[in-house]
Amino acid sequence: MVDRAGIPLAALPTGANRHESVVFEELLDAIPPTKQPNGRRRKRPSKPHADKAYDIPRCRAALRRRHIRVRIARKGIDSSARPGRHRWVVERTLAWLNRFRRLTVRYERRADIHRAFLPLGCALICWTALP
Repeated sequence: MVDRAGIPLAALPTGANRHESVVFEELLDAIPPTKQPNGRRRKRPSKPHADKAYDIPRCRAALRRRHIRVRIARKGIDSSARPGRHRWVVERTLAWLNRFRRLTVRYERRADIHRAFLPLGCALICWTALP
């Protein structure tokens, strides 16, 4: 999950044969708390944009439980152009992660080592985004 500028907020590695919507709730819960200007803390984004792969009742219910506005493209109703305006930011961040060789092709057999390199790659992306 990334913000508007493409800075990673949370990342969870999954298996290649596992659908992304299965870990949707875990990804929402993995976002660290952010500080608001008025002192109140907000834990989750106000309206995340998701593509049609997340258009299942489980994902919509997870957003409603957390009082997050649902912005998921509906299958067979919405065109893919509207969420595509926001989706390219996520694809660009994935391309930034693919610059790191160990994250592009999985060289390690152990998942814990791969899970250790993912936050390092995200931290390097955040480091380059600093002014």
